[in-house]
Amino acid sequence: MRDLDRALADIANIRSHLAAGTLFRGFGAAVMAVTGILALATAGAQTIWPAALAGDALTMLVGWVVTALIAAVLIVAEMLARSRRHHGGLADAMIWNAIHQFLPAGIAGGAVGLVLARFAPDSLWMLPGLWQVLVALGIFASLRTMPPLIALVGAWYFVAGIAVMIVAATSDGLSPWLMGLPFAVGQFLMAAVLHFASGEHHVEKQ
Repeated sequence: MRDLDRALADIANIRSHLAAGTLFRGFGAAVMAVTGILALATAGAQTIWPAALAGDALTMLVGWVVTALIAAVLIVAEMLARSRRHHGGLADAMIWNAIHQFLPAGIAGGAVGLVLARFAPDSLWMLPGLWQVLVALGIFASLRTMPPLIALVGAWYFVAGIAVMIVAATSDGLSPWLMGLPFAVGQFLMAAVLHFASGEHHVEKQ
Protein backbone atom coordinates (compact mmCIF):
# COMPACT_ATOMS: atom_id res chain seq x y z
CA MET A 1 0.00 0.00 0.00
CA ARG A 2 2.86 2.37 0.76
CA ASP A 3 4.31 1.81 -2.71
CA LEU A 4 0.90 2.47 -4.25
CA ASP A 5 0.43 5.65 -2.19
CA ARG A 6 3.90 6.81 -3.15
CA ALA A 7 3.21 6.13 -6.83
CA LEU A 8 -0.07 8.05 -6.70
CA ALA A 9 1.66 10.94 -4.95
CA ASP A 10 4.36 10.95 -7.64
CA ILE A 11 1.73 11.02 -10.38
CA ALA A 12 -0.03 13.93 -8.67
CA ASN A 13 3.26 15.82 -8.42
CA ILE A 14 4.01 15.19 -12.09
CA ARG A 15 0.56 16.47 -13.06
CA SER A 16 1.08 19.55 -10.90
CA HIS A 17 4.47 20.32 -12.50
CA LEU A 18 3.07 19.79 -15.99
CA ALA A 19 0.14 22.09 -15.23
CA ALA A 20 2.48 24.78 -13.88
CA GLY A 21 4.40 24.87 -17.16
CA THR A 22 1.56 24.41 -19.65
CA LEU A 23 -0.27 27.23 -21.39
CA PHE A 24 -3.70 27.44 -19.78
CA ARG A 25 -6.50 27.51 -22.35
CA GLY A 26 -9.43 27.64 -19.96
CA PHE A 27 -10.15 31.34 -20.41
CA GLY A 28 -12.21 32.24 -23.47
CA ALA A 29 -12.21 35.52 -25.36
CA ALA A 30 -15.99 35.70 -25.76
CA VAL A 31 -16.79 35.54 -22.04
CA MET A 32 -14.06 38.08 -21.26
CA ALA A 33 -15.66 40.46 -23.76
CA VAL A 34 -19.06 39.84 -22.15
CA THR A 35 -17.65 40.81 -18.74
CA GLY A 36 -16.37 44.05 -20.32
CA ILE A 37 -19.87 44.78 -21.59
CA LEU A 38 -21.19 43.96 -18.12
CA ALA A 39 -18.82 46.57 -16.63
CA LEU A 40 -20.08 49.23 -19.05
CA ALA A 41 -23.69 48.26 -18.34
CA THR A 42 -23.19 48.56 -14.58
CA ALA A 43 -21.52 51.97 -14.89
CA GLY A 44 -24.28 53.12 -17.25
CA ALA A 45 -27.04 51.91 -14.92
CA GLN A 46 -25.47 53.66 -11.94
CA THR A 47 -25.23 56.86 -13.99
CA ILE A 48 -28.86 56.70 -15.16
CA TRP A 49 -30.29 55.74 -11.75
CA PRO A 50 -27.85 57.27 -9.24
CA ALA A 51 -30.34 57.57 -6.40
CA ALA A 52 -31.10 53.85 -6.41
CA LEU A 53 -27.77 52.38 -7.49
CA ALA A 54 -25.14 54.93 -6.48
CA GLY A 55 -26.62 56.99 -3.66
CA ASP A 56 -23.35 56.72 -1.71
CA ALA A 57 -19.94 55.07 -2.14
CA LEU A 58 -20.94 51.90 -0.28
CA THR A 59 -24.08 51.37 -2.38
CA MET A 60 -22.12 51.91 -5.57
CA LEU A 61 -19.39 49.49 -4.55
CA VAL A 62 -21.88 46.82 -3.47
CA GLY A 63 -23.27 47.00 -6.99
CA TRP A 64 -19.79 46.37 -8.35
CA VAL A 65 -19.29 43.43 -6.01
CA VAL A 66 -22.47 41.89 -7.44
CA THR A 67 -21.22 42.59 -10.96
CA ALA A 68 -17.87 40.98 -10.15
CA LEU A 69 -19.59 37.87 -8.77
CA ILE A 70 -21.69 37.51 -11.92
CA ALA A 71 -18.58 37.92 -14.07
CA ALA A 72 -16.71 35.36 -11.95
CA VAL A 73 -19.51 32.81 -12.36
CA LEU A 74 -19.44 33.26 -16.15
CA ILE A 75 -15.64 32.97 -16.31
CA VAL A 76 -15.48 29.91 -14.03
CA ALA A 77 -18.28 28.12 -15.90
CA GLU A 78 -16.48 28.56 -19.21
CA MET A 79 -13.13 27.74 -17.62
CA LEU A 80 -14.44 24.37 -16.44
CA ALA A 81 -15.88 23.51 -19.86
CA ARG A 82 -12.84 24.68 -21.87
CA SER A 83 -10.35 22.99 -19.54
CA ARG A 84 -12.08 19.62 -19.92
CA ARG A 85 -12.03 20.09 -23.69
CA HIS A 86 -8.46 21.37 -24.13
CA HIS A 87 -6.50 19.80 -21.26
CA GLY A 88 -8.08 16.37 -20.85
CA GLY A 89 -6.53 14.52 -17.90
CA LEU A 90 -4.65 17.63 -16.81
CA ALA A 91 -7.85 19.67 -16.53
CA ASP A 92 -8.23 19.46 -12.75
CA ALA A 93 -4.59 20.37 -12.11
CA MET A 94 -4.77 23.24 -14.61
CA ILE A 95 -7.97 24.61 -13.08
CA TRP A 96 -6.58 24.45 -9.56
CA ASN A 97 -3.35 26.09 -10.70
CA ALA A 98 -5.30 28.98 -12.32
CA ILE A 99 -7.46 29.46 -9.23
CA HIS A 100 -4.42 29.31 -6.97
CA GLN A 101 -2.75 32.11 -8.93
CA PHE A 102 -5.71 34.51 -8.75
CA LEU A 103 -7.05 33.56 -5.30
CA PRO A 104 -4.67 35.66 -3.13
CA ALA A 105 -5.54 38.85 -5.04
CA GLY A 106 -9.25 38.05 -4.80
CA ILE A 107 -9.11 37.39 -1.07
CA ALA A 108 -7.07 40.55 -0.52
CA GLY A 109 -9.59 42.63 -2.48
CA GLY A 110 -12.49 41.27 -0.45
CA ALA A 111 -10.71 41.72 2.86
CA VAL A 112 -9.66 45.31 2.12
CA GLY A 113 -13.21 46.14 1.02
CA LEU A 114 -14.71 44.73 4.21
CA VAL A 115 -12.21 46.53 6.45
CA LEU A 116 -12.78 49.89 4.78
CA ALA A 117 -16.57 49.48 4.78
CA ARG A 118 -16.60 48.55 8.47
CA PHE A 119 -13.89 50.76 9.98
CA ALA A 120 -13.10 53.54 7.46
CA PRO A 121 -16.12 54.25 5.22
CA ASP A 122 -14.70 57.69 4.39
CA SER A 123 -11.85 55.89 2.62
CA LEU A 124 -14.02 53.81 0.28
CA TRP A 125 -12.98 56.08 -2.59
CA MET A 126 -9.70 54.12 -2.68
CA LEU A 127 -11.33 50.77 -3.44
CA PRO A 128 -11.81 51.03 -7.23
CA GLY A 129 -8.14 51.83 -7.75
CA LEU A 130 -7.00 49.23 -5.21
CA TRP A 131 -9.14 46.55 -6.83
CA GLN A 132 -7.65 47.32 -10.23
CA VAL A 133 -4.11 47.10 -8.84
CA LEU A 134 -4.96 43.74 -7.23
CA VAL A 135 -6.34 42.46 -10.53
CA ALA A 136 -3.02 43.46 -12.09
CA LEU A 137 -1.13 41.50 -9.44
CA GLY A 138 -3.31 38.44 -10.07
CA ILE A 139 -2.61 38.67 -13.80
CA PHE A 140 1.14 39.05 -13.26
CA ALA A 141 1.07 36.01 -10.98
CA SER A 142 -0.37 33.94 -13.83
CA LEU A 143 2.16 34.94 -16.51
CA ARG A 144 3.85 31.51 -16.58
CA THR A 145 0.71 29.79 -17.84
CA MET A 146 -0.85 32.57 -19.92
CA PRO A 147 0.00 34.07 -23.34
CA PRO A 148 2.95 36.50 -23.05
CA LEU A 149 0.88 39.48 -24.20
CA ILE A 150 -1.32 39.06 -21.14
CA ALA A 151 1.34 41.18 -19.39
CA LEU A 152 -0.07 44.16 -21.30
CA VAL A 153 -3.43 43.57 -19.59
CA GLY A 154 -1.72 43.46 -16.20
CA ALA A 155 0.14 46.66 -17.00
CA TRP A 156 -3.12 48.35 -18.03
CA TYR A 157 -4.87 47.43 -14.79
CA PHE A 158 -1.90 48.59 -12.71
CA VAL A 159 -1.57 51.97 -14.43
CA ALA A 160 -5.35 52.43 -14.49
CA GLY A 161 -5.61 51.60 -10.79
CA ILE A 162 -2.99 54.19 -9.82
CA ALA A 163 -4.61 56.79 -12.08
CA VAL A 164 -8.06 56.06 -10.65
CA MET A 165 -6.80 56.53 -7.08
CA ILE A 166 -5.29 59.90 -8.06
CA VAL A 167 -8.51 61.03 -9.77
CA ALA A 168 -10.71 59.78 -6.91
CA ALA A 169 -8.52 61.55 -4.34
CA THR A 170 -8.79 64.90 -6.12
CA SER A 171 -12.46 64.77 -7.17
CA ASP A 172 -15.61 65.55 -5.22
CA GLY A 173 -17.19 62.11 -5.48
CA LEU A 174 -16.71 58.54 -6.68
CA SER A 175 -17.88 58.14 -10.28
CA PRO A 176 -19.20 54.80 -11.59
CA TRP A 177 -16.95 55.28 -14.62
CA LEU A 178 -13.82 55.05 -12.46
CA MET A 179 -14.76 51.37 -12.23
CA GLY A 180 -16.61 50.87 -15.51
CA LEU A 181 -14.13 52.24 -18.04
CA PRO A 182 -10.91 50.69 -16.69
CA PHE A 183 -12.50 47.27 -16.25
CA ALA A 184 -14.22 47.40 -19.64
CA VAL A 185 -10.98 48.33 -21.42
CA GLY A 186 -9.05 45.73 -19.45
CA GLN A 187 -11.51 42.93 -20.20
CA PHE A 188 -11.75 43.84 -23.90
CA LEU A 189 -7.95 43.90 -24.08
CA MET A 190 -7.79 40.50 -22.39
CA ALA A 191 -10.39 39.15 -24.81
CA ALA A 192 -8.27 40.37 -27.74
CA VAL A 193 -5.10 38.77 -26.35
CA LEU A 194 -6.86 35.44 -25.74
CA HIS A 195 -8.49 35.53 -29.17
CA PHE A 196 -5.24 36.01 -31.06
CA ALA A 197 -3.28 33.64 -28.80
CA SER A 198 -5.79 30.85 -29.41
CA GLY A 199 -5.47 31.16 -33.20
CA GLU A 200 -9.23 31.55 -33.57
CA HIS A 201 -8.71 34.48 -35.96
CA HIS A 202 -6.84 32.14 -38.34
CA VAL A 203 -9.72 29.68 -38.26
CA GLU A 204 -12.22 32.41 -39.09
CA LYS A 205 -10.16 33.49 -42.16
CA GLN A 206 -10.07 29.99 -43.65
